[in-house]
Amino acid sequence: RYRQIPMFGPATIRQFLANASDMTHMAARNFKDLLQCSIPVFDGLLPELHNTTVLRLLFTMAHWHGLAKLWMHSDLTINIMDQVTSAVGGQFRNFKAQVCSAYNTQELCQEVEARTQRHAKRAAKQVGGQEGKQSSLLKEQAAQSAGSPKDMHCKKVFNFQTYKFHALGDYVSTIQPVWHILFI
Repeated sequence: RYRQIPMFGPATIRQFLANASDMTHMAARNFKDLLQCSIPVFDGLLPELHNTTVLRLLFTMAHWHGLAKLWMHSDLTINIMDQVTSAVGGQFRNFKAQVCSAYNTQELCQEVEARTQRHAKRAAKQVGGQEGKQSSLLKEQAAQSAGSPKDMHCKKVFNFQTYKFHALGDYVSTIQPVWHILFI
């Protein structure tokens, strides 16, 4: 659906790739464009109750992001940002309770593949201390046993118990209004 979003201006919003989820090693402009176009892209993808929750969260996050990017703040903008930050926290809790609990999410195939390779590498490293023919046989067996969970997709849950979410609450208190700096 991102591909259906038209370009805007010569360098404001660029044309998206055919599959936005395949975008890796994104430049900052790509990430910014994805965020700016997220509301029309997500609109209508989910059933109505979940759709409204997701769209409100996206709008509130865009509002918060716009306030956070201001170069100069006044007492008014700091108060507004404090209120919007509280709203973001409440909406994320609501999102986890209503939307995330309704869907069974699993790892992508590439995540399963990467996990399988990590396990195989770790198993081969543990066996690597032994020498000779027995060692190569054990390495092969370790790689095969590590490859067994290849088709098993682990469940993924939304986790907002991370430092990034925790730090959102402290963002407002780190901003000082401009005139407090100018007249000190």
